[in-house]
Amino acid sequence: MRSSATSIDYSRPPAPRDILELLKPITWFPPMWAFMCGVVSSGVAIGGRWPFLIAGIALTGPLVCGTSQAVNDWYDRHVDAINQPERPIPSGRIAGHWGLRIALVGTALSLGVAWLVGRWVIAATIVGLLCAWAYSAPPWRAKVSGWWGPALVAFTYEGLTWFTGASVMAGSLPRSEILAILLLYSLGAHGIMTLNDFKAVRGDRATGVRSLPVVLGVGKASKLACAVMSLSQAVVVFLLFQWGLVLSSLAVGLLLLAQVALMVQLVRDPIGKAPWYAARGVTLYVLGMLAAALGLGGYV
Repeated sequence: MRSSATSIDYSRPPAPRDILELLKPITWFPPMWAFMCGVVSSGVAIGGRWPFLIAGIALTGPLVCGTSQAVNDWYDRHVDAINQPERPIPSGRIAGHWGLRIALVGTALSLGVAWLVGRWVIAATIVGLLCAWAYSAPPWRAKVSGWWGPALVAFTYEGLTWFTGASVMAGSLPRSEILAILLLYSLGAHGIMTLNDFKAVRGDRATGVRSLPVVLGVGKASKLACAVMSLSQAVVVFLLFQWGLVLSSLAVGLLLLAQVALMVQLVRDPIGKAPWYAARGVTLYVLGMLAAALGLGGYV
């Protein structure tokens, strides 16, 4: 060990528990849920495709999503040193360049697993990894934009993982109906990602992050987020009905109405109610994704 001023051993590999904390397992659920929606929407019986299914779950959760968290924490290490000094990198538990090495290893592993699964999956994985690096790393660092940052996260967490699930099961490009629905849910998720920015308005202003609550103001940003979430789901309801998936359309419509009732309270106090809405409204949103997937897969 070095002197007290430089007591961190930069050559020592980080502990497994610190690596796991860096990869943030709690963030794996949304993309894994969207992946399962893709699996269901394909309408293909699992049968002998269990190895592909397990590989897809690993890709969307610990591999690609976990890698994106490592990339984000590495390039946010100076900001986290101020706002969250207890995080693995700024605290020194993951010292030196180990954070970057973990991100690079995760990238390589993700590409390797995707290559074994199939061409459409490796294409989706490449796009997802590019988005992950573009979101956090300079010179792109899309996270400083309230428009591009949420769009990249929404696209990769919801649309791209849904695409991966459907393509894993079908072994080919998903049907046009599936592509339309996953794109609409990706668009709606932009509003969800905007809600996440309400908790960091003060810090974003101080560090130059131009989130929508900072650029538009809290009130306008909350209304825009609600409009984006609502309109995208309304189109989903319309398309499902047009395709004869009446029960699925009705389920998504009822879940949307419940969200709108919650949105009325959200816009009255966006900062105070954002976590409250995330626990309730976002749950209804993802249940609607499953309802749409069940219709597309021919289950209802």
